[in-house]
Amino acid sequence: MSSIQGVADELMFKATMAAAEFQQLNQADTDNIVENIFKAGFTNRVKLAKMAQEETGIGVWQHKVIKNVVATQLVYENIKNEKTVGIIKEDTIRGIVEIAQPLGPIFAIIPITNPTSTILFKILISMKTRNPVIVSAPRHAFNCCKETVDICYAAALAAGAPEDCIQIIEHGSREFTHTIMAHHNLALTLATGGTGLVHAAYSSGNPAIGVGPGNVPVLIDESADIPFAIENIILSKTFDNGTICASEQSIIVEKTITNAVRKEFESQHCYFLDEAETKKLEEYAVLKDKGTMNPEIVGKPATFIAERAGINAPENTRILMAPLNGVGLKYPLSVEILAPVLAYYECDNYKSAIKTCIDLNFLGGIGHTAVIYANNETRIMEFSEIMNAGRIVVNTPSGQGAVGGLFNTLPTSFTLGCGTGGKNITTENISAHQLINVQRVCRRKINTQWFQFDQAKYIDENQGTDDILSEYYKNY
Repeated sequence: MSSIQGVADELMFKATMAAAEFQQLNQADTDNIVENIFKAGFTNRVKLAKMAQEETGIGVWQHKVIKNVVATQLVYENIKNEKTVGIIKEDTIRGIVEIAQPLGPIFAIIPITNPTSTILFKILISMKTRNPVIVSAPRHAFNCCKETVDICYAAALAAGAPEDCIQIIEHGSREFTHTIMAHHNLALTLATGGTGLVHAAYSSGNPAIGVGPGNVPVLIDESADIPFAIENIILSKTFDNGTICASEQSIIVEKTITNAVRKEFESQHCYFLDEAETKKLEEYAVLKDKGTMNPEIVGKPATFIAERAGINAPENTRILMAPLNGVGLKYPLSVEILAPVLAYYECDNYKSAIKTCIDLNFLGGIGHTAVIYANNETRIMEFSEIMNAGRIVVNTPSGQGAVGGLFNTLPTSFTLGCGTGGKNITTENISAHQLINVQRVCRRKINTQWFQFDQAKYIDENQGTDDILSEYYKNY
């Protein structure tokens, strides 16, 4: 047995034993554990945010505090009254009772962009459903992740949770991650990370819930309140320096309003690049051989990116705006970039604008999120029906809107499903209800619909029109 397999077996054995104890807890015991973890995470929101920013060099610590608040307070408020133990639904008319059962050990893969907040979120929904969790932290965010896990685990134990209900991999590697994902005792991988990692989770042979990439198009319609739209876009795209995968990536406008849109962006310190500057940014911000963003720019300020790219942008620049004429690998800045950089498209008409949104969606964000600013309800619904996105965010900051709880009533989540288009199992905002098995107790009940069925319409006259089911029921 290899050392990797041996360590994996030990982790999984502990998690399996914890699962057996968790199975015996009732709803009140479970809720007490969840509340204690929420309080501990919320209390340490500032400390963990500062640790995450200092260790990773990504984002803005003040914004990471807000992420930690969302991942604790809003997630807790969203799930605290949810039934996840025992009978969760009883239909006396149909004679069906639904009983919640835990899945078993869950493997939680954490992204470097939102390390502490994602851990807090995944631990809360796992504990709410009585599932032990094993955390896999990014190498360059291990210390802040370990501190988050330690805080949550201590709070869980103090509230009566089983030992080893929360564990963290101390010395991870790609091989070790794959070993855990494929382990026969693992119930589910909850994967938030790059496309390759999510694909590996789905290919492991065990159930997985993963997320697809976001390449969020934003259509500003002629009917939109332009100053309001631009204010919201900037609020979202500069939040934690654009590290939320649901944050805006491209702005699409018709030429009839482009002057007003550009003027508003510029008045709020967004810098429009010329053709030569756009070329410089392309060369620095995107790895052309891979067609993906340069990791060096993730979560960095616009001024940092401009300086590294050799662009002389004003010191107060908040977002770099890159006018583009097309979508695809020939236009590198049309891909997802988790930083304060926005592609900018001027389209001749509404039809052309919609086509550009669709092209961007299919370039690398199928099933994720799309945004429209409009006050024309027909346009809003037409856009919503055309776009292949799990979340259509309307007149709302996309990053904060897609995660739910702040600007709408979507379930608050740090794992956003992208459906089959994004090679995911669901388009939902993942929460506690996806982490239970539901047993259905089915009591004997004659299906009266069969006696109301007119068989004569469907049975060939040569076959006869005997009520076969009625005759069958007579015997039982």
